[in-house]
Amino acid sequence: MSLHRPASALRALTVAALAAGAVLTAPAADAAPKEAAPALSATPAFLSASQLPPHPTSSWTAGPVTDGFPDELGLCVSTEGVPGHDYRHRRFWTDLDAGAVQLTVVAGTSAQAKALAQHYDDLIRTCADRIEESSPDVEAEGRDYGTLPVEEGARVRGLHTETSWGATDIALLSVGRDGRTVTVVKWGQMGDFRDAPVAAFKKTTRTAVNKLY
Repeated sequence: MSLHRPASALRALTVAALAAGAVLTAPAADAAPKEAAPALSATPAFLSASQLPPHPTSSWTAGPVTDGFPDELGLCVSTEGVPGHDYRHRRFWTDLDAGAVQLTVVAGTSAQAKALAQHYDDLIRTCADRIEESSPDVEAEGRDYGTLPVEEGARVRGLHTETSWGATDIALLSVGRDGRTVTVVKWGQMGDFRDAPVAAFKKTTRTAVNKLY
């Protein structure tokens, strides 16, 4: 998106630490060893190019899954206030002006993942106000497209920005969670809310959350 990135700091996330004490006792001599619990996947699956909202004149291309936090989310979502996570992302693009990105984060517990998902959604919800506060030459408007009943839930929002020199961009963003894993998906191109494929993006979000495990 052709915007100045906000310089204001994003509010820090406060995640309640859950402590559980465990007393280890030696098993009885005749006790049978217990089977280890199956480990959860540490590498959630990502969207494929064909699972993005269809573009009317161009196909989508998917980049590799990469470690780190994607710059494309920095306008509304950042790592500030939530250090210590392992971020992975995948970028998507078309031959024209549309692009997309998916981020996944595996938290230590489901409670931490729930708090992280709420934090990301709060940042997206307040993104338009923060853009206008930090960039006087930009007008921004956010819209709430509601929640989706998939796994532990997801929410879809829209963001339209227009600069004083006439550049206009539309983005759809979603946050979803499955257990300890949170995903953020962003789609964007030039245009306004009339150009936003909301129904198709909701389908993409459902697919993204269902693929986490």
